[in-house]
Amino acid sequence: MDIQTIISLDRTKCAVQCNSKKRILEIISKTAAEQNANIEVDTVLTSLLAREKMGSTGIGNGIALPHGRLPGLEKVIAIVVTSEPPIDFDAIDNKPVDIFFALLVPEEQTDGHLQTLAMVASKLNDKETVKAIRNATTSDDILTALA
Repeated sequence: MDIQTIISLDRTKCAVQCNSKKRILEIISKTAAEQNANIEVDTVLTSLLAREKMGSTGIGNGIALPHGRLPGLEKVIAIVVTSEPPIDFDAIDNKPVDIFFALLVPEEQTDGHLQTLAMVASKLNDKETVKAIRNATTSDDILTALA
């Protein structure tokens, strides 16, 4: 799977003002629901919060990969958000997070979900990609960095 198939401009937000883990997950949930009639904000938020209760999706280096399964979703979608300033997200390295790459997958997809997470994690392991995302001033810049 190519990362370009799951990201889009209308699900990308640059430098959102945010100050808490719950609030950034609310922003991600609202962004997802605004762009997909089959998605309810509360369903997304519940799924993301349930996953965070199992352990933080903050993978270190200021990056988090919140993710959840949703009933009624037809394909994997991503929501990419950067925050200004970085926020406490209980990341494994205890550093604040400013890059959020959220994945929503169809409820019945398990293997594909893990492969997609691995692909995204690999992309975000590239220092130049992460630097370009952090330097982005628009959503277009973020998409360009991920291309």
